[in-house]
Amino acid sequence: MGLSGRRALVTGSSRGLGRASARMLAAEGATVVVHGPAPSDAGAVAAEIRAAGGSAETAAGDLTTEEGAAEVAHQALAGGPVDILVNNAGTYDTLPWSEAIPELWAATYETNVVSGVRMIRHLVPGMRERGWGRVIQLGGGLAVQPMAVQPHYSATLAARHNLAVSLARELRGTGVTSNTVAPGAILTEAVRELLVQEAPARGWGDTWEEIERHATETFVPNDTGRFGRPEEIAAAVVFLAGTHAGYISGATLRVDGGTVRCVQ
Repeated sequence: MGLSGRRALVTGSSRGLGRASARMLAAEGATVVVHGPAPSDAGAVAAEIRAAGGSAETAAGDLTTEEGAAEVAHQALAGGPVDILVNNAGTYDTLPWSEAIPELWAATYETNVVSGVRMIRHLVPGMRERGWGRVIQLGGGLAVQPMAVQPHYSATLAARHNLAVSLARELRGTGVTSNTVAPGAILTEAVRELLVQEAPARGWGDTWEEIERHATETFVPNDTGRFGRPEEIAAAVVFLAGTHAGYISGATLRVDGGTVRCVQ
């Protein structure tokens, strides 16, 4: 993918999709800055990457504050320029409209949207000056196909998709691209634990194969009949970060098994 010699910051990479993306970027030759809210969280993933023969650094801090984001950017840049920014950090819940109070809407927007904007402002000017860079937002199918629950979360995904396109227009002709990876339902450790807990009450069966099949039919109908794996999202991130994706900007790459049923 032409990533040797490149440096990438993946926010929220101490677990889940961010962790998978950081590991795969490193496997492709990039030096990865692993970010987490605490040094111990980021350090554990960085150690995994180094043990596998990759190159990893760490940055810790709270991206929901101006000071925290500036400190994360400072730590990330200490080892050299950042060529690839993956805005993955975020939060979500499954609350319905009746419980999603305005303060929660504001807090979710701050975490899922404004935090990413902060990192763009800190790191993209350097990419523009050097004439090469990749900015990748982690979005989701709920941005364009929302459900009744999680209205505040879905709205932040829509904002992530939108800002990626606006940024692509801003970066026209600079050598820096801006795109979105939109996952469907992905089988992270937390999701698997939830499904196993829910299985007895919902009659989904006893084996994991039965649970996944029935949960897919109930929660996230798609053309593959299963949940996605974190590595499948990471592969999309790595592709958009690499040299082969230089003619892709302002685009959304859906990795959802066909969950979103529309033509775009």
